[in-house]
Amino acid sequence: MGSTSDVGRRDLIKRSAALGLISVPAMSALSACASGGDDEAKKVDKGKKSAKNPLAVNESAALDVVIFDGGFGQQYAKDAEAEYAAAFPKTKGKVKHAATQKIQTVLQPRFNGGTPPDLVDNSGAEQMDMGTLVGKNQLTDLTPLLDAPSLDDPSKTVRETLRPGVVEMGQFDGKPVWILYYAYTVYGVWYSKSNLAKLDVEYPETWDDMLKVCEAAKKKGIAGWTYPGKFPYYLPFSLYPFIAKIGGRDVLDSIDNLEPNAWKHPAVKAAFEAYYELYKKGYILKGTPGLSHIESQTAWNQGKALFIPNGSWVENEAKKTTPKDFQMAVAAPSSLDRSDKLPFGTLWASGGEPFIVPKAAKNPQGGMELLRIMLGEKSTKNFVKQVSSLSSLNGGTEGLSLPSGLASAQEALTKAGKNVVNPRLQDWYVTLQKQQIGVGALGEMMAGRMTPAETIKKCQKFADETAKDDAVKKYKHV
Repeated sequence: MGSTSDVGRRDLIKRSAALGLISVPAMSALSACASGGDDEAKKVDKGKKSAKNPLAVNESAALDVVIFDGGFGQQYAKDAEAEYAAAFPKTKGKVKHAATQKIQTVLQPRFNGGTPPDLVDNSGAEQMDMGTLVGKNQLTDLTPLLDAPSLDDPSKTVRETLRPGVVEMGQFDGKPVWILYYAYTVYGVWYSKSNLAKLDVEYPETWDDMLKVCEAAKKKGIAGWTYPGKFPYYLPFSLYPFIAKIGGRDVLDSIDNLEPNAWKHPAVKAAFEAYYELYKKGYILKGTPGLSHIESQTAWNQGKALFIPNGSWVENEAKKTTPKDFQMAVAAPSSLDRSDKLPFGTLWASGGEPFIVPKAAKNPQGGMELLRIMLGEKSTKNFVKQVSSLSSLNGGTEGLSLPSGLASAQEALTKAGKNVVNPRLQDWYVTLQKQQIGVGALGEMMAGRMTPAETIKKCQKFADETAKDDAVKKYKHV
């Protein structure tokens, strides 16, 4: 999940969604999209399979790529495309690159017309609903890519070079892998080491200490927290692992599975009440409910608030407003108390920036080959250096001098060990996660317009409605 400018990634969500009055179309028109035999007739001929060309790419065919122009930008993709053209010289001048912040607006007509690109970075506020794409059979199974020799070490498959959980994230109902998440995102509570040092405090490992730190900051005229109030689906980045830490990862699995009363679990209640206390005690930066992600990050960079829930793309996205001595860092949620099921250090980390190869793509082998190149060490190191983010390649940072935020993210991952959670609500049910749970419930609670009890009731109502909606394909943890 990358990020972008004020007018791009999240301007789709309107405040009326907070009341459940609107529902952003979730690729409903895709149901009319042609598929099947016609797709095969439009495809380019395969090339000759060889050790250097394990996916049998047509060495002279054009390649059509569309990238989400968000927090990671697009240069990393352009650089990989140049590597593709170098590997297949006859494609020079035939690699078409486009970038947009409005993925659905730009690509839905192409999907409907049976002329989608060969590779898509499907991210942003206008991200096409992944569950719908899978349910409508619009994607290519990426298993051939995963089983192909990796770029740098042919003795290992691409699958064997990826970070834990990346392959599973691309699966929805069975063995096929429909999505390759290229970035590897660490979510959590982001802060400035230097700003905490000015208060003579360290990151609080318990919730009681969190409140003490926020109170100390308040006395200095500094808010404890801020967040993107216009896009409150950022709150789960620290709230969901907090819930898992309190009640165990099964609580999040039940929520993902749309189980009856999943939101009524005591761990959810405890987490909501803790966050609501931040509002009640006046520890939220004034005006936060009206801030965009850029505005909240800028206020945080300016030292107006200590903590912000975010993902590891923030270091690159906020670099223009980040002071040189900021010492950006990320930490796992604080412990609520000694009865927590999981230890301090439990955090959410998972694949981000979902890449897909449409089923109707003319050159699916080319799309997969570009991904294979991107997962090579050269492209990975280029990505890490350019955007301060890990990639899904398990490695690729050797010999690099990492910026403080990325170094901190790596440390947090190491500390978490096996205690890494990966909620699936945001990729299984985009509308439920963003517009309903995020804007319609959590955003209202943190603005003081709903109590935790009312918020839980609203979340469960939204989840139950999704569970009963036959038009929405359902997925479950197994």
